[in-house]
Amino acid sequence: MDIIMPKMGESVNEGTIIKWHKNVGDKVKRDEIIFEISTDKVDTEIPSPDSGVIAEIRIREGDTVEVGTVVAILNTNGETVMNAKHDEPVQINIETNEIASEQIVTAEPVTSTGSGIIEVEMPKMGESVMEGTIIKWFKKVGDQIKRDETFFEISTDKVDTEVPSPIEGTIAEILVGEQETVDVGTVVAKISTTGDVVVKKSDANSIPSETVQTPSSMHENFSVVTSNLEEEVIKGERFYSPLVLSIAQKEGISFDELRRINGTGKNGRVTKKDILSYLVQRTTTKVEAAPTPYVSAPSVQHGVPEFQSSAEVEKIPMDNIRQKIMQHMIASRDTSVHVTSLVEVDMIKIDKFIAEKKNEYYKRDGVKLTYMAFITDACVKALKAYPLVNSSIEGTTIIRKKYINLGIAVAVEPTGLIVPNIKAANHRNIIGLAAAVSDIAYRARNKKLTPDDVTDGTFTITNYGVFGTVFGLPIINQPEVAILGVGAVVKRPVVIEADGTDTIAIRPIMALTLSHDHRLIDGMLGSLFLKYVKETLENFDPKSI
Repeated sequence: MDIIMPKMGESVNEGTIIKWHKNVGDKVKRDEIIFEISTDKVDTEIPSPDSGVIAEIRIREGDTVEVGTVVAILNTNGETVMNAKHDEPVQINIETNEIASEQIVTAEPVTSTGSGIIEVEMPKMGESVMEGTIIKWFKKVGDQIKRDETFFEISTDKVDTEVPSPIEGTIAEILVGEQETVDVGTVVAKISTTGDVVVKKSDANSIPSETVQTPSSMHENFSVVTSNLEEEVIKGERFYSPLVLSIAQKEGISFDELRRINGTGKNGRVTKKDILSYLVQRTTTKVEAAPTPYVSAPSVQHGVPEFQSSAEVEKIPMDNIRQKIMQHMIASRDTSVHVTSLVEVDMIKIDKFIAEKKNEYYKRDGVKLTYMAFITDACVKALKAYPLVNSSIEGTTIIRKKYINLGIAVAVEPTGLIVPNIKAANHRNIIGLAAAVSDIAYRARNKKLTPDDVTDGTFTITNYGVFGTVFGLPIINQPEVAILGVGAVVKRPVVIEADGTDTIAIRPIMALTLSHDHRLIDGMLGSLFLKYVKETLENFDPKSI
């Protein structure tokens, strides 16, 4: 089986092998880490696609190759392999899968925790998600659990979700505490299918007492977050991958210290090896921090005066969702050149249609007609007319999407926000869009979203009008280039021109604001797009539905 250099983002065309975790002849299990790579987007560890033996390693540590290059060969059936160091053939017994040559040492066998013990790992909730945070355990050691019953809740930079049990049994061990962040694939708990063994990590033969509880956080309730693990954090002219930032936060390394670490990666980037070497040196040498003129992604606590809660002031730590929202908004502010345009829309035709037909459509299709169904439909039509608004920017390249995945911002109690997407919205009519809006809003508020729901969006709509806000200036949802803000529909006196005569009438008026990235969407294009949405809504024909 060929193991190739993976593609870690749309614009990533090459990667550098930082470290091999296995040698030729080593046995490897499916999803076990084989090697570590560095790209201009992220440093990450690559798992094995299958179980087998490393037959050949073709690319050396430090070498940079194009995406799709075969970097190693995985033997899954016991054929002849080559020694990477001496180019000597190494025979593997097909029946026993044992290596005959003494030059190669196989990996140590995985230690069994005992019969009937199932290990539960941190799941991979999206292609670019490398870690997750345990938010809550719904069971404790000794509790019974059924298959598919909710076991724990996790938070990633893609989605918050509840994780069900893969099997029925008894909770044998919980290895990761609430608010603890661990890598994907990390064993977070163990379930006993026999019900008579509770395993401790330190002693597989001992059984803990019934007083063992779910562990609390193993370190401070704070972790570095990024809007997307395929995005990079830029400080000045240096690039820091999310993996490096995660290590820095966990070890208490400030951005000022990061700035002083010499990077050995591509273009002087700080790699995982660099930061780990720095940590070893820091134990004996105190590095004096230099002032930083600009920080694009500061720590949550940076610049905030320390104080204790009192009768007049309450100190509230940010939860994971709020931290991620904050970091995402800061990155968007510092990436896109925001320009906002505003139009007012007369919703009289749509308002009358909803009043007359909402009960009919609800009884017939089970769909509640709201303004959002018509707004999303108008946006889809406008994006078809002006496809550049349905794009993203990668460096100096414009990525124009031929599909339309419409993001709908959903408020989640108590202070969260998530943007699930209506996939292939360009293939839905108004009724289909109404059903999709209702569905993703329900699943967002009930933590039923999947990673696919919150990835690959191309354009976002945020409806702050539902809370009575007349208009606002929304921040673009990266890596998109525009976002539509929907204000409340308010009855107002307006001037109506008919047959050359001006009259005053009471009409339901809605303000729409389009924030667009001036790096790509100029004022003319932004205005034309917004005008198209306005005219589509105002010229609504009931027969079209």
